[in-house]
Amino acid sequence: MLYEGSCHCGNVAFEVEGEFTEALDCNCSLCSRRGGLLAFVPREKLVLKTPEDNVSTYTFNRHVIRHHFCANCGIAPFGEAVGPKGAAMASINLRCIPAVDIGALTVKAYDGAAR
Repeated sequence: MLYEGSCHCGNVAFEVEGEFTEALDCNCSLCSRRGGLLAFVPREKLVLKTPEDNVSTYTFNRHVIRHHFCANCGIAPFGEAVGPKGAAMASINLRCIPAVDIGALTVKAYDGAAR
């Protein structure tokens, strides 16, 4: 299914293709503070609908995950990294997709092995 998502102000908007029934509640210091619920898709399933200049990026720790956010409203709709098998991946904050019913998701806590 194709979904539309964005930050709060719409400055960073995207489309993503996927079936979202589960979400990961990441326990890293960044995700636990911002409260995102993540789903992972191959990077080619995510299409940015606004100019790349609208996206700000933050990295920390090993600097391998590019956490993208809107410099205007501060919301972080997605991130990018390379998965364990070498494929480009996107982590989607499902809270940034209005059509996803958050209450219907199976939310799994990150246990260190969910890669």
